[in-house]
Amino acid sequence: MDAINQSILTLILLVPLAGALLVAVLPDRAKLPNWIALLTTLASFVLTLHLPIHFVLGQSGFQYEINRPWIESPVISYHVGVDGLSLWLVVLTGLLGPVGIIASWSAIAERRKVFYSLFLVQQTAMVGVFISLDLMLYYGFWELSLVPMAILIAMYGRKDGPKAALKFFLFTFIPSAPLLVAILWLYARTGSFDFATLQILIAHGNLPAAAMCWVAFAFLFAFAVKVPVFPLHGWLADTFSEAPVALAMVVAGKLGLYSMLRFHVGLFPVQARAAAPYLIALAVIGILYGACLALVQRDFWRLMAFAALSHLSLITLAIYGLTFTGWTGAIYQILNHGTVDAALFLLLGALEVRYGTSQINAYGGLAAKLPRAATFFVIATLAMIGLPMLNGFVGEFLILSSTFTGVSRSWTIAATLGVILGAAYMLWLVQRLFYGAESKLIASRPADDLHFREWVVLAPLTVLMLVMGLAPSIWTNSIQTGIHPPDLKGSAALPPSVLQISIHGEVQR
Repeated sequence: MDAINQSILTLILLVPLAGALLVAVLPDRAKLPNWIALLTTLASFVLTLHLPIHFVLGQSGFQYEINRPWIESPVISYHVGVDGLSLWLVVLTGLLGPVGIIASWSAIAERRKVFYSLFLVQQTAMVGVFISLDLMLYYGFWELSLVPMAILIAMYGRKDGPKAALKFFLFTFIPSAPLLVAILWLYARTGSFDFATLQILIAHGNLPAAAMCWVAFAFLFAFAVKVPVFPLHGWLADTFSEAPVALAMVVAGKLGLYSMLRFHVGLFPVQARAAAPYLIALAVIGILYGACLALVQRDFWRLMAFAALSHLSLITLAIYGLTFTGWTGAIYQILNHGTVDAALFLLLGALEVRYGTSQINAYGGLAAKLPRAATFFVIATLAMIGLPMLNGFVGEFLILSSTFTGVSRSWTIAATLGVILGAAYMLWLVQRLFYGAESKLIASRPADDLHFREWVVLAPLTVLMLVMGLAPSIWTNSIQTGIHPPDLKGSAALPPSVLQISIHGEVQR
């Protein structure tokens, strides 16, 4: 077992790469690329399940850790590991792999080798971001995650893929330049890229305060664009409208939000504390702005884009509320967002394949012809809007309650209004798509309810939504091992409301 624990993270990284290579070299015949990609992602997902099964709740520090020298000068190490903050995000990435393949099964009919190869590379890049504990290794995976996404959006966009891909690439790549400069500046002053070492040196060193503000801002800017945080969301709607369904599931939120927690607040707690009031204000604006725009959309991909902006802004609010409960809710809500969006995107993608349009007004009366699809869509919608007993309720409750008691009652009321608007636009979407009078488009097409492969994916996701709503401690117990209130005696430089992620996943005092 020790041998497996020492190699499991490397295996999770390498299996998708091996699958990508296999897809690339074998011929594109029948559904061969689809099956190779599906089997690869299933194998990768099974490997990720090893992490929570053998995760030791009472043990402090990163687990499954590997720290081996890679490059001598500059000193870069292959340093990876997971703790409560990253554990379930790796599992979520593994889960979204086979879901993305199933969502693309019929939608991708041309150049399948390219699509599935790059999709598997994207899987490796995302896992690499979550497990990297060396800043240069992290930066390499961060940049790698942009390339397959941009290429696939350009190649498989619905109407204007190249334009959307260029916008996505420029928005997300340009902020990475100051991020790299900031990482190199830290190395020049400290001689290390190691996350653990940098935390100690930044907390107790004599680095110039003015320069540290700019370094922290460079980190924050790159992460805020990737989330995206209002008003840096200009790429989001076009990307959702053009990206293949499998990529739309993962394009927003997870990498940026995790990076904020680990590398912005974790490395720069003083600067994060100073920036928190501004980010809280932007988050609440984003919640309301995204919800209001979602209400007036007539294309369901654009509606989902602005819904994502609203929901991701809620998580940003929790992060910069800097409270124990808020951080627990933030990580849990990232998991909820990924799970629910996977189901909704799979269903919307299936509708677009069957009826050839994403215009909401073209639909109506689908429930009579596609009862199974309607059932799954309603359940996922109820989870998204936070119905008690489903997973969305737990995350929203943790975030809003922590904001109310630890941040501001006024901000909480405004954020709650955004949640209510979220229920309005999602229930309106359900009504327009599945109920009411049958539209001409629906009447002209034969009934084609969910196929077996779609049902097989949606049923476990639905069960997962229920289990996460009824037994959240399965996830929160391990999440909380990476979050502890600080004791700042003897460290007056750190404000008492700041939470620090420790060098080993626990709070340092």
